[in-house]
Amino acid sequence: MAKTKELSKDTRNKIVDLHQAGKTESAIGKQLGVKKPTVGAIIRKWKTYKTTDNLPRSGAPRKISPRGVKMITRTVSKNPRTTRGDLVNDLQRAGTKVTKATISNTLRRQGLKSGSARRVPLLKPVHVRACLKFAREHLDDPEEDWENVIWSDETKIELFGKNSTCRVWRRKNAELHPKNTIPTVKHGGGNIMLWGCFSAKGPGRLIRVKERMNGAMYREILSKNLLPSARALKMERGWVFQHDNDPKHTAREMKEWLRKKHFKFLEWPSQSPDLNPIENLWRELKIRVAQRQRQNITALEEICMEEWAKLPATVCKNLVATYRKRLTSVIANKGYITKY
Repeated sequence: MAKTKELSKDTRNKIVDLHQAGKTESAIGKQLGVKKPTVGAIIRKWKTYKTTDNLPRSGAPRKISPRGVKMITRTVSKNPRTTRGDLVNDLQRAGTKVTKATISNTLRRQGLKSGSARRVPLLKPVHVRACLKFAREHLDDPEEDWENVIWSDETKIELFGKNSTCRVWRRKNAELHPKNTIPTVKHGGGNIMLWGCFSAKGPGRLIRVKERMNGAMYREILSKNLLPSARALKMERGWVFQHDNDPKHTAREMKEWLRKKHFKFLEWPSQSPDLNPIENLWRELKIRVAQRQRQNITALEEICMEEWAKLPATVCKNLVATYRKRLTSVIANKGYITKY
């Protein structure tokens, strides 16, 4: 049976007014074009509750009992990879037959929503302890200390790879129009490796690494680009250099070279990209590059250099100014990966 259209509040009030004026239910129905049973129901409701407003409705009873809700909530809390099909089968064995949609709605009411698992670096216990130790040791460092750090890293940008998502405004059935698509080729169509650095005062130099990097090449990159970046950024005396624990960076020859050059460097925990704010800068660069048309590797390199130079100094400053929040998040998450 099809649902009937609900009477407006104005019509319901008119029914009550005509009833109080002494008219019969049949007369009211004919005058307002409403069926007699409906008129009677509204009048009875008004006599009982003194209102024509809609009353709270209980709705259909839940298919899953409170005990069943606790069971499936506990299951997904212990094992987030549990599928809706697994939960349907669990409830069916307990005597409750439900659909996958019911499972989703029930868990959503418990504050649980399905989402893609994030890919993060593999952390061994030694990595977790090192990150936690670093965060605790530097938690109370003043912001001025972080402003005097030059952060560095390498990244790879693909020519046609999925460097970032890109949204477009399009009409219905126009999703395959060339303007609304992102061309892709196998293996990304080639890529470039970049080395860059920045501080709270802005981006430093960005260069393309054209060959497979080894220790000698890395020392040459630092020799030609680190000090010029420090001068351009007007770093204060005693500035500190940061790089990760890549074997090229931590080799004995590399450490000895840094000492001879009188570079102060930050002792860094392994597998801790969320502690390095340059990762956020790389993401910003890749988003900007993805919005540009690039047809070959040469054009990709030029675009990267242009967009890096246009990165606002305020973005760099904010990344460093909020560094204490990163450390707090690491401690709160007991050394494991954070939102950063």
